[in-house]
Amino acid sequence: MSGITIDTGYLVEQLKALLAIDSPTGFTDTVVRYCTEELERLGLTPELTRRGAIRAVRRGSRRDGARSVVAHLDTLGAQVKLVKPNGRLDLVPIGNWSARFAEGARANIYSEEQNFRGSVLPLKASGHTYNDEIDTQPVGWTNLELRIDQRTTSREETRALGIDVGDIVAIDPQPEFLDSGFIVSRHLDDKAGAAITLATIEALERTGSHTPVDIHFLFTIAEEVGTGATAIVAPEVASMVTVDNGTSAPGQNSSEFGVTVAMADQTGPFDYHLTKKLVELCRENEIEFQKDVFRFYRSDSASAVEAGHDVRTALVAFGVDASHGYERIHEHALHSIARLLTAYVTSPLEIQRDVDEISDMEGFTEQPTADRED
Repeated sequence: MSGITIDTGYLVEQLKALLAIDSPTGFTDTVVRYCTEELERLGLTPELTRRGAIRAVRRGSRRDGARSVVAHLDTLGAQVKLVKPNGRLDLVPIGNWSARFAEGARANIYSEEQNFRGSVLPLKASGHTYNDEIDTQPVGWTNLELRIDQRTTSREETRALGIDVGDIVAIDPQPEFLDSGFIVSRHLDDKAGAAITLATIEALERTGSHTPVDIHFLFTIAEEVGTGATAIVAPEVASMVTVDNGTSAPGQNSSEFGVTVAMADQTGPFDYHLTKKLVELCRENEIEFQKDVFRFYRSDSASAVEAGHDVRTALVAFGVDASHGYERIHEHALHSIARLLTAYVTSPLEIQRDVDEISDMEGFTEQPTADRED
């Protein structure tokens, strides 16, 4: 078993801190600043892209053939589409999530100068007025409005507050950390993945652990809209493990306990050899795990490959119940993934030809073949 211990208390405290920072896609500066400062406190020297994606390289024995671990800091949210004649706000979602989970949410509205509080409500919100119609009205973003907690009943009064089309709306996470180890909150996708990554770095630094190649820890800022890892992967990176949520739902094999190793998502299978290595590390280190395939899911791994990065990709996931809704996870999965990541980044490099971007057949990988009789 791996001798590197994970500080679960540190992991949970980082998750609490990250959840407390609003960061819907397009509004991530504050969470980037927080994460950068924490990486510096841990002893790394982070670099930022123009828009704020973070790369923090932990040096190993060799630069080429580097490994990468990636999580995303952006979350779901909404944006003002229209200031309505009644002074309330018409919304469009940021990211792909159901209006069903937006109903009743408390939120921050970020105008150019200040922020305001409000509630996301269905158009027919009062049972005393609409009776059974509150249960029969359609579910959809066009059937919602944001009520601002200010004295306004007209478009002119709302605009006078400084609120206008395009303003960002951040949905309150409403986190609960229970003694049972369960964590219930919005935006665990992927604040939990970012906390796991920070806990992995903390464990490596605390123990002075050696890695055979450089490790690129990446934090992206636009995964929820599909472009997360497009511009942050360096040429020397040969393999990338994404940390994100799995869906523990009927018809899926994910679990809120242990590591869920994704075998494929809607973009196709993950790398055969990297996925196999992660499974073997789970077995060697007695880390509980299960495999799953996601049909309606993509991650930072997909955006990296689609951007033209020739890297081996894999996805390790913490099982989430009610993903992209009011989500639930368990500390056991978070701790398990951090253990796997420390085992992975310190493990030997088996595919030596991965050091070169282009090579010949020497040392090329092999997969099992079927023995057929003539």
